[in-house]
Amino acid sequence: MIPRRRPGFSPAADAIGSELDLHITGSHIVHALSPGFCDAASVYLLERWLLQENSAAAEDPPQVEARRLALRIGVDAAEDWQGVLPVGQVIVFPRETPYARALATGQSQLLDGVDSHTSERLSASGPGDTRIDALLRTVSFLIVPLRLRDCTVGFVACTRGPDMPAFARSDAVAVESLAARACVALDNARRYERERRTALAMRKSLLPDTARTFEGCRIAHGYLPAGQDNLVGGDWFDVLPRPGRRVGLIVGDAMGHGPESAVAMIQLRTAVRTLVALDIDPVDLMRRLDALACETPGASFATCMYAEWDAERGTCTLVGAGHPPPLVRGTDSPTAPVTLASPGLPLGIGIGTYETTVLRLSEPTLLLLYSDGLIESRTTDIDEGIDHLAQALDAAVVGVKDTARPDVLPALSRHLLSSLSAADANDDRTLLLAELSPAAV
Repeated sequence: MIPRRRPGFSPAADAIGSELDLHITGSHIVHALSPGFCDAASVYLLERWLLQENSAAAEDPPQVEARRLALRIGVDAAEDWQGVLPVGQVIVFPRETPYARALATGQSQLLDGVDSHTSERLSASGPGDTRIDALLRTVSFLIVPLRLRDCTVGFVACTRGPDMPAFARSDAVAVESLAARACVALDNARRYERERRTALAMRKSLLPDTARTFEGCRIAHGYLPAGQDNLVGGDWFDVLPRPGRRVGLIVGDAMGHGPESAVAMIQLRTAVRTLVALDIDPVDLMRRLDALACETPGASFATCMYAEWDAERGTCTLVGAGHPPPLVRGTDSPTAPVTLASPGLPLGIGIGTYETTVLRLSEPTLLLLYSDGLIESRTTDIDEGIDHLAQALDAAVVGVKDTARPDVLPALSRHLLSSLSAADANDDRTLLLAELSPAAV
């Protein structure tokens, strides 16, 4: 008689929930079970749950669709089975299968071997494969539903071959306990991935088309969010074509970071695009943006710097709203901050008066707009930060023989972000770098 072993899982069980990643969490689950507790383990999640649809199942669905999240058979890696039982595959389980029963009833299913549906599916997956033949010799099969707040969102399947004792009710209870903890971790990972996808889609939609060419103006940009988990914050930047072959450049910062400031940022950025389309002058644009910020929750005390480049006239018109001054670097002159006629008051105060500063350029000039996250830290004040940024741009340009090369501006932007992103930075860091070239007379 084979002595019954107490249910026990590998140390991988302790790692469940340590990562906000669905696939890693699924891998931790199957590694906790196989090969110590069972010969093979897999995790399936309902497709409708993964797609954010209503997780409440119909009373008696004719079939359910579930995606294989993770698989472990013995000590094999999931990649070893990718051609036969691929991770990520969506499988349709008919109503009469034990999987569907586990999902419908919320009760674990104990069987003396694989059911006919599974047997047919496995045989079709790898005909003549000795590994599949070994799985078909399963003598004990356990299916445990994954339940989350009274809803079943998937299941864990475990098999034992002839060299292991059949599953007992105590084994099912042990896996149910593991599944309860795993389900919370899977839900947390799903929610995090949904928020991350949303943030990534939002950020991608907000990026200006800096690959677009403008007369006498080449552009590169850089952005780093505050912290490791934020993907979108209060910073924004844009490149806007204007009538008369002019180009508008803007960098702004809605106070704070996180979802609230991101919402304010989106509204301000959208407003700028609308106002630019009206072809109003830069001062009027800033006044209207200030008035709109007064009515926009979370947008008060936002700052921005707007630059309008006219290559034919060789003029760059600047107007700021409480934002750090731009930096300029001529062909043979070092980088320096622009002395503005007026720094302007932040947006959303409602009493802002704004003035333009006009630069007349006769040679190709680098213009750098940036957010205060790039110049502020706990150890330096803003003026020191501006000096450091100017020095960093000078140092980066030294040795560049031809700034007209298409890869130079993006490389300079990456260098500035990486060299000035302090470890203690707690704000978004944004920059917009442009090379302004006056039209030939």
